[in-house]
Amino acid sequence: MNNEYGVGAGTARAAVTLAALLALGAVTTPSAQAQTFTDLYNFTGGSDGRNPYAGLVRDSAGNLYGTTFYGGSGYGVVFKVDTSGQETALYSFAGGTTDGCYPSSDLLRDKSGNLYGTTQSCGSSGYGVVFKVDTTGKEKVLHSFAGGTTDGCGPFGGLVADKLENVYGTTNACGAGGQGGYGTVFKLTKEGRESLLYSFQGTPDGANPTYGDLLIDKIGNLYGVTYLGGNAGQGTVFKLSNAGTETVLYSFQGGGSDGCGPMGTVTGKSGNLYGTTTSCGSGGLFLGIVWKLSKQGEEVLHTFTGSASDGGYPHAGVILDADGNLYGDSEEGGAHGQGTVYELSQGGTITLLHSFAGRPTDGSAPFGGLLRDQSGNLYGTTQTGGSDNYGTVWSLTP
Repeated sequence: MNNEYGVGAGTARAAVTLAALLALGAVTTPSAQAQTFTDLYNFTGGSDGRNPYAGLVRDSAGNLYGTTFYGGSGYGVVFKVDTSGQETALYSFAGGTTDGCYPSSDLLRDKSGNLYGTTQSCGSSGYGVVFKVDTTGKEKVLHSFAGGTTDGCGPFGGLVADKLENVYGTTNACGAGGQGGYGTVFKLTKEGRESLLYSFQGTPDGANPTYGDLLIDKIGNLYGVTYLGGNAGQGTVFKLSNAGTETVLYSFQGGGSDGCGPMGTVTGKSGNLYGTTTSCGSGGLFLGIVWKLSKQGEEVLHTFTGSASDGGYPHAGVILDADGNLYGDSEEGGAHGQGTVYELSQGGTITLLHSFAGRPTDGSAPFGGLLRDQSGNLYGTTQTGGSDNYGTVWSLTP
């Protein structure tokens, strides 16, 4: 998630300066771990947008950009929150056949400041679009998905770019997989030509990639997860070569010993991959796990319990710091049952950095991924909560 166009690595999180963080003025509350949590902006549900599902991307000045699923003209917005906490709706989607509607993806930002993303629905066939919003707020539909067996439909996740400025993403359904399609991986060239790189078949290769961006390595291989499919039907971790060959790296087994239903963006370091599943795990609570995939196989690093000192139902994956600690958020759990921001150490110790308290003083139900700067500050969104219960943008300072 949160990629800079042309950088290549899907795990990259652009840095926000500490000075910019300190300038973001809002209500701040220190947590038990001596963190400082700041509620940067509360969505009001009108022209400013409501219910952000995605994470954030930033520019070199520390401004934050994202999408809301609803609001604006009713179909969602692309927004900016500046370093003073002022929010601007850069673009409101119009829906219908000429525009997209209901964006749930992270944005991709190029070196000129243009923003790229996807919407789940609308467009010429009603199956969603890839869009571009330039620095003046002008939007252009780059591709409308046609569905059927020759194209994807329902892109829930965002985009990642290669060095040649081609972008890649996934759709949740359609494609040549049969039975209505199990989703696709697509490529869109900088000239605007879209092609399907791969159509999922369900078993054993995976099905329905949902709410996540792809990870791209230095030679153009793509990595991601599917929510379902695989040899147990519980989801997969996959690799797609730049020649279009798909390899299932791992099939989740579900039940009480493994995760199931992986979503979000995988993170990579030193040949290992990391991520989360939305459900299953030991203990019979089925609240999800944090996993690691190495040459030795898959390892469950943490099983969520949903307690006051733990999270539950993580959707977005995790990010890494230089020391190998993992950071993520969960939709539920924590001291108030409204979701958490957590750190998982290399040794497997989980620490809640923040427990969301919900309306009216805090957000609730975080869904999108985290953004981490070079000083260790974290940024994200919540779907709901805040002053009007339409979601928030927040930061967390170590």
